[in-house]
Amino acid sequence: MLPEGSVEAHGLWKRFRADRQRMLLRDNVERMARRLRGSDIADWRWVLKDIDLSIAPGDALGLIGSNGSGKSTLLKILTRVMFPYAGTLDVRGRVGALIEVRAGIHPDLTGRENVYLFGSLLGLSRREVATRFDAIVDFAELQTAIDRQVKYYSSGMQMRLGFAVAAFLEPHVLLVDEVLAVGDALFQQKCLDRMREVLQLGTTLVLVSHDLASVSAVCSRGVWLDRGVVQVDGTIREAINAYRDSIEEESEARIERDEPVRLLKAEVTGGDQLGVATQQPMAVKLVCPSDYVGSGVLHLGVSEGTASPVFTVRREVQLAAEDLSFGCVIARVPLPRGRYVLWAGLYDHDGQPLMAWHPATQFDVLGPDLDPPPRAVVLAAPVHVEAHWD
Repeated sequence: MLPEGSVEAHGLWKRFRADRQRMLLRDNVERMARRLRGSDIADWRWVLKDIDLSIAPGDALGLIGSNGSGKSTLLKILTRVMFPYAGTLDVRGRVGALIEVRAGIHPDLTGRENVYLFGSLLGLSRREVATRFDAIVDFAELQTAIDRQVKYYSSGMQMRLGFAVAAFLEPHVLLVDEVLAVGDALFQQKCLDRMREVLQLGTTLVLVSHDLASVSAVCSRGVWLDRGVVQVDGTIREAINAYRDSIEEESEARIERDEPVRLLKAEVTGGDQLGVATQQPMAVKLVCPSDYVGSGVLHLGVSEGTASPVFTVRREVQLAAEDLSFGCVIARVPLPRGRYVLWAGLYDHDGQPLMAWHPATQFDVLGPDLDPPPRAVVLAAPVHVEAHWD
């Protein structure tokens, strides 16, 4: 017998079929012809493929992946508003879900009525909802609008109400999709703090987000979905690193090859034979064949895999129609231990790309781990800072 808050999924498959919904004779004839030929199977698209997932009570799981990878579909199956094509699923206890801004919120009811309606759907009595009502209203910051119909709320107000109801009615399993992007930075931080609190109460959390910093701040375990297949199921750091590596590979595949300046070779070395180390020198060497004559601005950046760098450096350079070599030395690398990506881009003085911003090479940094922040505090970038304490 599984305890409340447990999630067990084995061999989940889910597919969808494209249906144009046009009542034209031509479309119906084509559809019937495909069925007679047995070729209508091509209309089906598999969104989830043989998903195995086991979540213990109190775990915080982050689902990451690109758009269309099946994250939201899996979340809807966990909420039981959608059923799998095949496989078994067992979710124990009350499930609170915030998949869309207005999920579970009726627009013609007031905010107060929606709170009690949602609580009754979770199986709570009216008295149990009443004991949490004031906390819900305070968190959502809707004191002056709680008795107004929800259809007159802004998107941010609806999201605040939905999250407050889902989180404060203390479900055994809390499912949160990418809706936090609707709120401002202050409310996002409040949501992260509330997630931390419900985790301490023993609630199981499944969080879907493209904000990898927020996911790493809240979740201890990560699952990377790619085209409906689980690629990585491990620690949140392992899942995020694998996902970032895939982003870099896709970025390299999209590099334009007909640019005036091309990258032939990129090399990153450290101050000694051990390689790049924290707070030690790092040397970068680029070899770039050029068909452009004139001046430009060379940009170098270091990131954890995405196009948003931790830091950048730039230098104005002179270009000629030949193979050019550029060297840069960073005196003290402000990065903790881990794998990073060197990005490079070269632009003319009007900002037009001579060599578009793209990943050049990967390198590892040796040294200490980053000092962990308080739980649920999101770091914008991993910068290692030396400190001396008295």
